[in-house]
Amino acid sequence: MPKPLPLLPIPFPCRTKKKKLIMTISFFPFFLTSCLPYLYHLGKEQSAIILSREKIETVLNKPNIDSKTKEKLYLIREVRKFAIEELALNENGGFEYFTKLERDEIGWNVSASESLALKSYTWWFPIAGTVPYKGFFDKEMAIELENELKNKGYDTRIRAIGGYSTLGWFSDPVLSPQLNWPDHRLVGLVIHEMAHATAYLPGDTTLNESYASFVEEIGTERFYLKKEGEKSPHLEKFKKEKTKRETTIQLLKVYADRLKEVYESNKNSETKLLQKQSLISEFKNKVIEDKLIPEEKSKEFLARDWNNEDFLGALRYHSGEVSFNHLYAKANYDLKLFHKEVKKLFDLPADLRKDFLNQTH
Repeated sequence: MPKPLPLLPIPFPCRTKKKKLIMTISFFPFFLTSCLPYLYHLGKEQSAIILSREKIETVLNKPNIDSKTKEKLYLIREVRKFAIEELALNENGGFEYFTKLERDEIGWNVSASESLALKSYTWWFPIAGTVPYKGFFDKEMAIELENELKNKGYDTRIRAIGGYSTLGWFSDPVLSPQLNWPDHRLVGLVIHEMAHATAYLPGDTTLNESYASFVEEIGTERFYLKKEGEKSPHLEKFKKEKTKRETTIQLLKVYADRLKEVYESNKNSETKLLQKQSLISEFKNKVIEDKLIPEEKSKEFLARDWNNEDFLGALRYHSGEVSFNHLYAKANYDLKLFHKEVKKLFDLPADLRKDFLNQTH
């Protein structure tokens, strides 16, 4: 199923792609005025996170630190060092600090898509570029935006945020909700977010997230092979999850293609909507039949109102695996060279980058 999306709290968002922002001196005051509430919200919370952070070493030396926090922070420090030395990831990728939040989630992302097309609704951010989600630190603000988009006829989804990145502009801290993650997923989180600080192309979310996920999987396996060997219990959990995820993603792709055929057909909207619901229902039953989710969660899964955004959300993180594997082999399985090869993709036109991600052999 889709991973939690990263929040990019860069304090100048607001336009959709449909209205391209032109940064001129005369336009800038209007831009700030129209975006001021959201800008203030992000700036206030981002400042609180940065100002409240402490060096991980400082936290580890506190006499009253609980054993769980201590173990997780030692692990994060170890993974960060490994990521820099063994995976050639940017040392400015964060995880040197810790911030304790007074909430159970880091934040929430709102994303949306056309109801009869696998096409994301997008927002434009300086530095990050065009992205298919908008992040909030306040859930009520996220719900308000989601309702606005629903009322306009979009398929929507609110997701709790797992990862957090300012793309190297700040040394992003590990946040207290992340310490509740299982160890192997926490390892993956650190590697994934540090990958974003290593190679990031503004405006191409699918390339960025799929690249970071690819590095995350390679890096997690390498980390546990070195730390615990081939019989690592953490590595075993990771591999089982990876196998199930790959099977699920393949199924998602099959049904996404079938939905696309319906949407691009000459049938009327009413017929398309009926076929859409039929295909989504068929997909959900297939997930249960193939035991791709735990049995105790089957009822909840079937009752969930799946839509186009659920398919798009998953595929943003898991496209181009075949192509990335070819690129990794081309780099002789050297991640330092691999990152350079990925950056060469940034010079390609958007349609060729899309072709790269869609290769199947």
